[in-house]
Amino acid sequence: MYKPNFCAECGTKVLRLRWHSWTSRKFCNDCARKFRKARVTGSLLTALALLVSGYVAGRSRRPAPPPLTIVRRADSPLSDAQAPRISTLAPSAAQSGLGLTVAQNSAATVEEDVYLCGARTRKGTPCSRRVQAPRRCWQHKGMPAMLPQEKLLVKG
Repeated sequence: MYKPNFCAECGTKVLRLRWHSWTSRKFCNDCARKFRKARVTGSLLTALALLVSGYVAGRSRRPAPPPLTIVRRADSPLSDAQAPRISTLAPSAAQSGLGLTVAQNSAATVEEDVYLCGARTRKGTPCSRRVQAPRRCWQHKGMPAMLPQEKLLVKG
């Protein structure tokens, strides 16, 4: 590395015991303090420019977000607002015989009874998983219920 003997600004002799990467190579300690702001500003601006350009490049290469899709369950209370639209379409569908079956199926799914599984668990208590008919859940398929069927019916 270059180690000058004299300061490039004032001409005084430069005597340093140790040369570090952050020490000025051209100036003495007094002149280096004067030019430190100019020396550091260039490095900071370069680093900032690289950081901003990397951020902009990353944001521009990001794929567009998918469109927002809101899906509601069939038994949602908000689906009742859609019922008049179905009924207005029903007369044209009723001629083909499809409108009545759709209305009957949706009413039947809402009014189904819900039961508890009721099979004996490892702990010795009845299983509390909910099932659609008086039968066992997937885990206890084929096992008998511990409680009578009347106690397995969920009221609600």
